[in-house]
Amino acid sequence: MIDEIKEILRDTLQLGDRADSLEASSPLLGAIPEFDSLAVVAVLTMVEEEYGVEIDDDEVSADVFETVGTLADFVQRKVRA
Repeated sequence: MIDEIKEILRDTLQLGDRADSLEASSPLLGAIPEFDSLAVVAVLTMVEEEYGVEIDDDEVSADVFETVGTLADFVQRKVRA
């Protein structure tokens, strides 16, 4: 799931080769300049399209976007639900 999230981040944020260095512990909010509120919406939309899930506003918090790993865990839970 980490690699899939890295690809979503690469495409959505247009990170290019910088996405290759992302790991589960890599911070997102506040650490990647491109990762702003509009990017959060774009990432969530891409996740919904990619995995066929629906993400409600009340499910989303800053904790979800703390690291690549926390985002991957959130997506994994959504896919399994």
